[in-house]
Amino acid sequence: MGESNIKPEYLKKAEQIRHDFGASDAVRDAGLTRPQNVSWENDVSYGPYGQWNLMDIYYPADTDGLLPAIVSVHGGGWVYGTKEVYQFYLCSLAARGFTVVNFNYRLAPEHPFPASLEDINAVFSWIKENGKDHHIDTEHLFAVGDSAGAQMLSQFAAMLTNRDFARLFEDRYGFRFPELKLSAVALNCGRYEMTAPDDEEMDLLFHAYLNGEPVDFERYTDTKRYLTKQFPPSFVMSAYCDFLYKEAQPMTEALRRAGVEAECHIYGSRDDERIGHVFHCNVRLDEAARCNDEECAFFSRHL
Repeated sequence: MGESNIKPEYLKKAEQIRHDFGASDAVRDAGLTRPQNVSWENDVSYGPYGQWNLMDIYYPADTDGLLPAIVSVHGGGWVYGTKEVYQFYLCSLAARGFTVVNFNYRLAPEHPFPASLEDINAVFSWIKENGKDHHIDTEHLFAVGDSAGAQMLSQFAAMLTNRDFARLFEDRYGFRFPELKLSAVALNCGRYEMTAPDDEEMDLLFHAYLNGEPVDFERYTDTKRYLTKQFPPSFVMSAYCDFLYKEAQPMTEALRRAGVEAECHIYGSRDDERIGHVFHCNVRLDEAARCNDEECAFFSRHL
């Protein structure tokens, strides 16, 4: 889609988010270096869209076989984020004994819905076909997503486990889903209530992502209505100072009503703003280490 076809307010909001989030993430990661105990495959191509379809793959330095794998769907309000922003956080997960896949996907508003979901599907399809050549045990596959990434991960997991939902995307957009199973997921600081937001700032991001397509967006984006008991066991995480804090417990309850094993974990305190939205990506925080330890332990229980 050419920028001339995008509403100016969508581009302006995306540019603001990219500037502000980028500056914040640069401060968070300043001075960090790649860990010596993790090996790194850089810029592996998984699809046809150039830089947007590149991934990095991490695993413990002494790995010579297959490991359970974690695929990360990064956040950023559907308009921001790259694998470079997530490298240190995800290397820390690899150091805990996993192969980790860290990938770029196409961003709105230049690439609106469902481009990012197409790329997520392409990553998992690539893993199904090629994972064993990159230390990925495709029989023990996990995923993490944060913020908008948690929304998209929950949506993709619902597609894999609900044929009616998958068929919507097959029929309208030509999706072809890989035959694989997610053993468990971690949904971190996510947004799951996919109705038109009351908040003006969120509303802009939401519509920049959808860009008017499809008209019946809730039918295509509301994961909760498509949950089944086949949805993977879920570690739902937030923090008291996360602006999406109120989304975590309702999502957990919706999963449980569907018959899914689901745990809700809230970190930090109401007066510690360091432990806020997507705090778990900051490897300098003790609370992030605790959260990531507990998520990896949850995954290990589902091997």
